[in-house]
Amino acid sequence: MTIWLLTVLLGLGALLAGFLGALSGLGGGVVIVPLLTLGFGVDIRYAAGASLVSVIATSAAAAGVYLKRGITNVRIGLLLELATTLGAVAGALLASRLPTALIACVFGAVLLVSAYLAVRPPKKSPAAERVDKWAEVLQLNGSYPEAGGARSYRVRAVAPGFALMGVAGMLSGLLGIGSGALKVLAMDQVMGLPFKVSTATSNFMIGVTAAASAGIYLHQGYIDPGLTLPVVLGVLAGSLVGARVFIGSSPRLLRPVFACLVAVLAVQMIVGAFGGRFGHAAL
Repeated sequence: MTIWLLTVLLGLGALLAGFLGALSGLGGGVVIVPLLTLGFGVDIRYAAGASLVSVIATSAAAAGVYLKRGITNVRIGLLLELATTLGAVAGALLASRLPTALIACVFGAVLLVSAYLAVRPPKKSPAAERVDKWAEVLQLNGSYPEAGGARSYRVRAVAPGFALMGVAGMLSGLLGIGSGALKVLAMDQVMGLPFKVSTATSNFMIGVTAAASAGIYLHQGYIDPGLTLPVVLGVLAGSLVGARVFIGSSPRLLRPVFACLVAVLAVQMIVGAFGGRFGHAAL
């Protein structure tokens, strides 16, 4: 395979990853990392480095569209970013000290849990209707536009959501996925945000989280410009298209698509880890 053909194939794969990342709030990393490791045989740490840079591009492209439409909850994004950034730095430092096969297996397990939570019916209980004092103090409640007019929502469980964001940030730095999957699910399932608001706010946040981790990967030599350039360009183009498709889409369709995508990729990563696809440290 020539370098030009490889570049084109990487760009096309990244285009799809960017489209799916913007559409689901995943940030593209959950497609980029398996694509590079399973499809092109790239070391998972270099794949994570390229993925983190592409996540920054996805966030920059998609977030602007969502902000303009009034879907993103900026206050929640800025608050939760404090936890995810600290977690991302810790995860990136940990990545260089763990076997690649173990990282791949953790990646798959995280995605399987994400897929299950995405399709699980939300629990309805009196606690879900309680007023969260932190949401009131920080003015986190909001609304977003729908076809029939603006729809209001109330935020709950701010403290648990903040804690989960620290875990999401650590997984972002460790796996290079932007942690969009866990961010969407934490805001949707735990904090009670509508799925569209969760997805849009996730896209707003993942760029900052990825930037914190990418700096450490760059310092450790895990970002290859020749690998990263076509990935970033492809993801950027795909995310612009995906963000516009997302605006008119239905959450009832997004949830099963979200779940199926991450479940398939999770199985591939776990099978690869146990099958020795990720080097001598196979499980």
